[in-house]
Amino acid sequence: MTKKLNPPNRPGGKHPSNKFSQFFFNQFRKNETRLHQLSYLFWECTRRCNLRCLHCGSDCSAGSETEDLPFDDFLGAILPLKEVYKPESITVAITGGEPLVRKNLSECGRRLRQHGFLWGIVTNGYAYTPGIHGRLLAAGMGSVSLSLDGLEASHNWLRGNDQSFNRAVDALALITSTKHLTYDVITCVNQKNIYELEELKAFLVSRNVRVWRLCTIAPIGRAARNGDLCLSPGQLKYLFDFIVNSRTGNDILVEFSCESWAGEYERRIRDAPFFCRAGINIASVLVDGSISACPNINRSFVQGNIYRDLFLDVWNNRFKIMRDRRWTKTGICKDCKDYRNCSGGPMHLRDEKKDAVLTCIYNRL
Repeated sequence: MTKKLNPPNRPGGKHPSNKFSQFFFNQFRKNETRLHQLSYLFWECTRRCNLRCLHCGSDCSAGSETEDLPFDDFLGAILPLKEVYKPESITVAITGGEPLVRKNLSECGRRLRQHGFLWGIVTNGYAYTPGIHGRLLAAGMGSVSLSLDGLEASHNWLRGNDQSFNRAVDALALITSTKHLTYDVITCVNQKNIYELEELKAFLVSRNVRVWRLCTIAPIGRAARNGDLCLSPGQLKYLFDFIVNSRTGNDILVEFSCESWAGEYERRIRDAPFFCRAGINIASVLVDGSISACPNINRSFVQGNIYRDLFLDVWNNRFKIMRDRRWTKTGICKDCKDYRNCSGGPMHLRDEKKDAVLTCIYNRL
């Protein structure tokens, strides 16, 4: 099921956000950090991909030399979670690369459901056929995040394939026609598609899309070599104004992703203030067995490996660097008046040097 589209205090007009509500949210964030209950677990099942996108943070390709992580190894690592958590309280998000290049994906999902875990996939939709859709649903898939990065020309340019838009739209039709399937469409906003967002919104509404998540492109991986991807300060403001205006209606829920504190735009562009939950509620098992937070984070933040460490022990007793982020108060963050609301920004914008944030949306605004 999708999120309700008409909660009280819908952002777009005045929102009761103020210093007091932000203070209480910051206290909530501290409590969540102290408890660090795992709720979302990424499985980077492969580094292989059927596309070669300009913005790929993992620099994936069809000929990746990294072998896929065996499912039995991943499952064996996470089964001890059932000793502490109800498995249905944890969603396994299968990502890559492109998870659909794995021929045994539906079998992996079926076995996850047998052990009580919820699961879904993050996909570019290129290989998402009716047959695959049926097998994944039969295996208990409960959620899909589908990438659609603009109208046809813009999407195909970013994805590097002139069939990728049509394939993604075909996948979208299957996903939106399936009851009780949670989904969202994710669009990476860049300089080529920023001014076609209105048209893209109308297109998505006409395809019965109910949840649309917009994000910017971080200068990591392949994206760091493509200067046309990152938005200018003026384009960032255009994006946020578009989201604010789009959230006044009930035809589609539009929200900004959880990638940065946005200052005066907070709570007008999403339902809750910025909170980077990496290492707090979110973990990942990477393709080589490494244990980290979300898979977009620099590999220097890896906290262990399933081949030498117990996953549950790593989750309970490590991740200090993500649960106590006072070390991030350097560089432009050092004297920022909103640091207490941001805690140094999202972890994926810190590189191995850890002494500066790669880019700051709030500062650029």
